[in-house]
Amino acid sequence: MIFREDFAMSLFPKATITGLLTGVLGLIFSILPVGIGLEENIGLDLLFKLRGVRKAPPDVLIVAMDNLSVKTLHLPFQLHKWPRSLHTGLTEYLSKEGAAVIVFDINFSEPLSNKTDQLFANAIQNARNVVLCEYLKKEIISLTDEKGASKGHLNIEKRVPPIDLLARSAVALAPFPLPKVPIRVSQYWTFKTSAGEMPTLPVVGFQIFALDVYREFIQLLETVVPVKARELPYDKNQIITDKKMEILIQSLRDIFKADPSIAPQMLAAAQTAKPASNIIEKNQVLKSLIKMYQGPDSRYLNFYGPPGTIPTVSYCRVLQDQTQSSPRQKKIDFNGKAVFVGYSECLMPVHKDGFHTSFSQSSGMDISGVEITATAFANLLEDMPVVPLHFAVQSVFIVFWGVLLGIVCCFFATPFSALGMMGGGIVYLGYALYQFRSNGIWYPLMVPVFLQPAIAFYSAVLWKVADTNKDRQNIRKAFGYYLPDKVVDLMVKNIARKETINQIVYGTCLCTDAGQYTGLSETMAPEDLRQVMHQYYKALFEPVKQNGGIVINIVGDSMLALWGKAHPDVGLRSNACLAALEITHAVNRFNQSIEKIRLPTRMGLHYGDMTLGNVGAMGHYEYRPTGDIVNTASRMEGLNKYLDTEILVTGDVMDQLKGFLTRDLGQFLLSGKSKPVTVYELVCRGDDASEQQQNFCRLFSKALKAYREQSWEKAMDFFYQTIRAHKQDGPSLFYIKRVNAYIASPPGDMWDGIVRMDKK
Repeated sequence: MIFREDFAMSLFPKATITGLLTGVLGLIFSILPVGIGLEENIGLDLLFKLRGVRKAPPDVLIVAMDNLSVKTLHLPFQLHKWPRSLHTGLTEYLSKEGAAVIVFDINFSEPLSNKTDQLFANAIQNARNVVLCEYLKKEIISLTDEKGASKGHLNIEKRVPPIDLLARSAVALAPFPLPKVPIRVSQYWTFKTSAGEMPTLPVVGFQIFALDVYREFIQLLETVVPVKARELPYDKNQIITDKKMEILIQSLRDIFKADPSIAPQMLAAAQTAKPASNIIEKNQVLKSLIKMYQGPDSRYLNFYGPPGTIPTVSYCRVLQDQTQSSPRQKKIDFNGKAVFVGYSECLMPVHKDGFHTSFSQSSGMDISGVEITATAFANLLEDMPVVPLHFAVQSVFIVFWGVLLGIVCCFFATPFSALGMMGGGIVYLGYALYQFRSNGIWYPLMVPVFLQPAIAFYSAVLWKVADTNKDRQNIRKAFGYYLPDKVVDLMVKNIARKETINQIVYGTCLCTDAGQYTGLSETMAPEDLRQVMHQYYKALFEPVKQNGGIVINIVGDSMLALWGKAHPDVGLRSNACLAALEITHAVNRFNQSIEKIRLPTRMGLHYGDMTLGNVGAMGHYEYRPTGDIVNTASRMEGLNKYLDTEILVTGDVMDQLKGFLTRDLGQFLLSGKSKPVTVYELVCRGDDASEQQQNFCRLFSKALKAYREQSWEKAMDFFYQTIRAHKQDGPSLFYIKRVNAYIASPPGDMWDGIVRMDKK
């Protein structure tokens, strides 16, 4: 398994918190303006790019006023100055060819010629299916009170229709307001709310296109709301004749808006009723018409691709088809189609009528206004706009997705959670793309694919870093009971690299041993003994740590302490000696504090170089010094038993060390050693030494000198004087025995005065 089961319960609260945090932050970001803007400008753009080109409905066609037509027909580049006789011929030809609706996305707000304008108006009147574009002009009106004082401003949108002659001839007028660059166009109005629920150009065009199913539409409406249906005109021809198209559309909009249940009921009735036609496309038009009135005031454009994706023909090509009696190429089929006439950005890049969209080209070419109008119409025809998720559904999904990501990131190791984020993002992106391509449903991308995985991943990483630091602190605290702080720091940083902890140091080793421990352990219960030794070691450890030493090891009643550095330092020897003296006082206090328990402590000190680090094998290691220094210090501690002393130090420890009163006890070849060491008894600090102690040490020095000179009688006399000065002086008694032995059996000429110990 990737994670341990025993951690599952401890991870669950953190995973829940991480998930909820990820979900809530994602939800907050998704409803902020910056989040909405990123989702629309980047997320939706990415979906369009990944989806690519989508085939437009064959019933939609654009006639482009393009650069080719300008050159072929020798027309001015200012498109509004084209002779309206051309539009007259185009209208007559499209009507003759059976176009279902003709939409001019051109500004006809200025007259050109009475004759040509009249001819164009006649063509529009005769076609009976031409929609002309009008514009909305924003005006600011100052508001004042009765005294003329300003009370603010009012923004209104004023309709700018074509010239009256053309406006009266058209079956309907409608605006199609869109923002200009650099604003990205992604939505359009079906009904302009700020202009009194005015239907826009695609809606009007689609209603005229759908007149073939108008009777069936009214019949379905009558089954749901008969009273309202009877108020509407029944004859579609009468609607066109009376120019009531805009009134009809607004009336229908009011009916559907007043009762949102009408559309679902009509769609249900359409499913069970006899088909309106044996042509499937017309049944689709009927359903799309119902949903147009049911839908919101604005919709997202479902673009079909880059500029020119919707079938587009040049204006001059249509005129050529009109004039040629024996065409050498197949004529364009306009029968039953919705034809949109306007400026084409893709064919006339010098004319600035483009809008910035998801499919805008890197060359700067945008989709023209007439193609966006045709795109909106095609979306209505297919009933396939881009539909964002409902706010409630999206909110629940984002929170749920955040919780899921949080759980994945917390429960799995960092590499696996990173892979999980990537895999989950790819799967989600694939599903979102499938829904977008198939149904036009817009699943958010920026928050679930980019923001939330980052929040969940880095939140989980922070949790894990915090847990790791906590574990390190726990490890450090636990090992701190057994190892020096510096060593623990190294272990925590290099816990898997034991070899990095080894080092060569110069220092002083102090070995201790408690007398009478064996008898004490035999008479006390284990728990009682543990409590006693706990207090005993407290007495030993405190002086060591206060003087800068580290306790390396304890075994039974013995302790090994160390003062070490990378370079020789006389302060290490001084601190070790101070610690040894303070241990003596601390042990005395310990012995006085516990009734009937005495643990007299012997100590041995030696100085030199050693290796400090891990010692062991097969997965078990101990941190300790290795080298002769440790062995010698241990032998020095054992020598106390023969000399009846407490603290013995070697000459290496006392070399040029001042501030202490010591007694030279001679040279000893310790058990198992090949080189003798000079042994000193550490008596006290130099400042604490009494005159009696100093005289005693001088007297013993005289006795030792006589011993080395083999002046046995003189040495014996001095040793007895030291015993009289200090009863039961262990070193004096030790040498008296040796002097008596040498008097009875004098040593040879090779005698060097070294005391050879054959026992530890």
